[in-house]
Amino acid sequence: MRNIHVVDLPGTASDDVGMHLLDRRFRALHVALFALLGASLSRAEDAIDWSAVDAETLQHFQTLVRLDTSDPPGGEKPAVDYLQKILTEAGIETKIFATDPNRPNLVARLPGNGSKRPLLLMSHTDTVNVDPKKWKHPPFSATREDGYIYGRGTVDDKDNLTASLMTLLLLKRSGVKLDRDVIFLAEAGEEGAVHYGIEFMVNEHLTEIDAEYCIAEGGRVMRTGGQIQYGSVQTTEKIPNRIRLIAKGVAGHGSVPLRSNAVVHLARAIASIADWQTEMRLNETTRAFFERLAEISSPADAARYRAILAGDEDGRAQEYFAEHQPAYHSTLRTSISPNMISGGYRVNVIPSEVEATLDVRALPDEDMPHFIEQLRLVINDPAITVEKAPGHSRPGAPPSRLNTDAFEIIEAAIKRHYGVITLPTMSTGATDMAYLRANGIQCFGIGPVIDSEDGPKGYGAHSDQERIAESSLYQFVKFNWDIVVDLAATKS
Repeated sequence: MRNIHVVDLPGTASDDVGMHLLDRRFRALHVALFALLGASLSRAEDAIDWSAVDAETLQHFQTLVRLDTSDPPGGEKPAVDYLQKILTEAGIETKIFATDPNRPNLVARLPGNGSKRPLLLMSHTDTVNVDPKKWKHPPFSATREDGYIYGRGTVDDKDNLTASLMTLLLLKRSGVKLDRDVIFLAEAGEEGAVHYGIEFMVNEHLTEIDAEYCIAEGGRVMRTGGQIQYGSVQTTEKIPNRIRLIAKGVAGHGSVPLRSNAVVHLARAIASIADWQTEMRLNETTRAFFERLAEISSPADAARYRAILAGDEDGRAQEYFAEHQPAYHSTLRTSISPNMISGGYRVNVIPSEVEATLDVRALPDEDMPHFIEQLRLVINDPAITVEKAPGHSRPGAPPSRLNTDAFEIIEAAIKRHYGVITLPTMSTGATDMAYLRANGIQCFGIGPVIDSEDGPKGYGAHSDQERIAESSLYQFVKFNWDIVVDLAATKS
């Protein structure tokens, strides 16, 4: 139970006996109310035929996966048409918002009594594109084989899309009374065309999706060797920035090397950047991540995580991460990856201009103008211009807080459904939750059970054999339902 307030009871802060009794009474009240709440919610859940729900989940999931909503080129309308049909038949109001009729966004809302601010369930209808020749099963077939469902979007993001749809349908059918509106946003353009989706919705229709909390993609329940290890909840993310380095020199004949060779200057600049160790900085999310990870790790790994928490003065833990666990290294700092170099047009011509593009993933609180100035100092070469490159970025925002009803309820649901610890995480990639966090919405990314072996084997998100375990999909629907009911239902 939450939102229990005890005020003006007899006793003083120095009255140890009184405080002890007060603590016992509070805990007894807490347990009693939690038991009543659990009984109330279990009755709502007991009324649901979960075998029938699993069958319906499979039908909707396969239908959505079989719709080619690849981005590029982008064409989410068939998925939105399907969702609107199912929701309308269930008696749930929907609205469509679009700048391009072929790339619409759907908003559905179940009204609550207004005593609490809304809860937003967000998922995207587009997927990354495919090379069909590389797929064993056709990428839009939703083939079932050996307990798995194969297809583009099975774990990014039509699993979340289906779970949100099913949760809304079940809330409507069960007649669960709500303290807050539950809003479902099926958005377009998440895979690189946000001006059709979340950017458009936030800039033009924020009132339709404004909420206290948002549940979306970005987390997972990690399983290794068949054993579930932990559940992760994305509470913040790094912010992508493109930085361009332009080196200029004197053009000339390749048979006469020049000290002003732009290629050489650019190469030295990139080498200097690669050697630059940007500042290590923890936030609430990453500090909690390493604290909790240390609790379930081997002694050697736990020692490294605790060294990070203590400041890692000798840098050994950071260097280990850079070599063996680069994702952890990236969560510690604003990272720089030189990914594109262009210049020159003939082997015997020294080019007068070459350039490189850096993928900079900034910590949420990074001061980018100051960071770019630091970058110039590190390069220390007047032949190199450093500038922000054209390209889309997300807005920065503080991490979502851990001391909220939403995080605590998700954490409890992970323990209840999967029996493991919850790790709050900062995504090194980008999600559309950044736009919502920038507008004050507390956002939390969740996901189904994923096998750690699947990514390296080519079965993960954006891979050529993307798949989800069928049992994981069904459990994920129940997990979503549990979170939403606990967070939004009227407590009686």
